[in-house]
Amino acid sequence: MTATRQAEALQQFRRLHQDGILLLANAWDAGSARLIESLGARAIATTSAGVAWAHGYPDGDALPLDLLVATTADIARIIRVPLTVDAEGGYGADPAAVGEAVARLIGAGTAGINIEDGAGTPDLLCAKIEAIKRAAARSGQDVFVNARTDVYLRGLAPEGGRVAEALARAERYRAAGADGLFVPGVTKPEEIRAIAAGTPLPLNVMARPGLPGAAELSALGVRRLSAGAAIAQAVLARTAALAKPFLQDGVSDPVVAEAMPYPEINALMAGR
Repeated sequence: MTATRQAEALQQFRRLHQDGILLLANAWDAGSARLIESLGARAIATTSAGVAWAHGYPDGDALPLDLLVATTADIARIIRVPLTVDAEGGYGADPAAVGEAVARLIGAGTAGINIEDGAGTPDLLCAKIEAIKRAAARSGQDVFVNARTDVYLRGLAPEGGRVAEALARAERYRAAGADGLFVPGVTKPEEIRAIAAGTPLPLNVMARPGLPGAAELSALGVRRLSAGAAIAQAVLARTAALAKPFLQDGVSDPVVAEAMPYPEINALMAGR
């Protein structure tokens, strides 16, 4: 990807957060990314869990950085819409090293990244965001940093205090240079509205049981909805459901009946 094309993708990705709601059906490799793009996706996001599983690693900063960089480059090669990559916790505790890791992802073609606090402190994520922004400035590509807080996913505050804790962290991450706020796990409309209204950062939520639909989320102030690992999980579940009986009885019809046509897949990967 040329520097000019990447700069254009970054500007386009930023614009996608300004109005309405950006829907991201997270991909896990170049093939899934190309398929999702062909279905009308305005941007492609990766799922860290899906990418890790596709390479035979568990989720949770276990994937070797070289594999993530290679996957990023593979996806960027085949798609034409902007790409944002889930960088988990940055694959290290040293902010400078995290900044350099993200610089490699920028070099591979990403316009955005997710970086999470997880079980770490807000201080640490702030330092990582600042290091990422410095590394991005050196690269000449101001990558979109989507700061993820796990206040809801990990129950980092009492139930009645999660909105306030998420907003307190959001302000710290914004001051450190974050461009967006990701709060996976929040599902209650009144809490979503309060978080969206309480920060100038575009709010990203993640698909969960009971989460309102996109139209309602947009009205609540959400600017980005991610599928997260759900599609990758569903694909693995369907693979197991097809492969298990095939391994038991070798009957072809159920497997063949659900197959996407070979010529269609091949043409898709050829860019047609």
